[in-house]
Amino acid sequence: MCGRFVSASSPALLADRFAVDEVDPSVGEESRADYNVAPRRNVLVVREHDDHRVLSRLRWGLVPSWAKDVAIGDKMINARAETVAEKPAYRRAFAKKRCIIPVDGFYEWKRGPAPAGGGKPVKQPYFIHRRDGEPLAFAGLWEVWKVPEDLDPGLAGPDGWLRSCAIVTGPPNAVLAPIHDRMPVVLPESAWSEWLDPDNHDVESLHRLLVPAPAEWFEAYAVSTTVNNARNNTADLVRPLDA
Repeated sequence: MCGRFVSASSPALLADRFAVDEVDPSVGEESRADYNVAPRRNVLVVREHDDHRVLSRLRWGLVPSWAKDVAIGDKMINARAETVAEKPAYRRAFAKKRCIIPVDGFYEWKRGPAPAGGGKPVKQPYFIHRRDGEPLAFAGLWEVWKVPEDLDPGLAGPDGWLRSCAIVTGPPNAVLAPIHDRMPVVLPESAWSEWLDPDNHDVESLHRLLVPAPAEWFEAYAVSTTVNNARNNTADLVRPLDA
């Protein structure tokens, strides 16, 4: 799974790297680097809309159009690649509403041995990123949900709808396997257009894109458990533990 990541690249850099045609007002003129992105935050997302590639912000935690409560999104931050085409919460988005979530790296926790005196095993956080410093293009899904009038109006966009997203995860590559049994699906640049095209409904072809990214792209190293608290948010979080 993926429950925390880093979003430090500027919107201008991402707009250029992902060949974005339009930057939505939701992005804002200035975006502070976020070294501990947690669910419910509004994250940068690349989507196709009216033949334009748009950079916007969506709430992390997908809320299906049929949901009765926004809280369902807390359980839908990740969508499993193996079942994404069949699960009621994701199948419509997989067929019609796909996106890319650009990130600078992500955290995963490795479970250690149980303490000799008993108690829960210690989990060691790791930071995973591309060796070449390029952003990671997470495969994502997005949805729209009509915000009821009795809920916080801040949830909705100007049109009264909440736009939310989830990260697609799959089996790990050789770098991630010793740390965790899942990892986000990272799309190569050659697959971006096919994945983003809302007119592409070829589920079988799309499913073939959901494979582990090459291990040689990645570096992983242990970091401080300071990252465990989502309120901590500085560049020190990605410093190697042995530095």
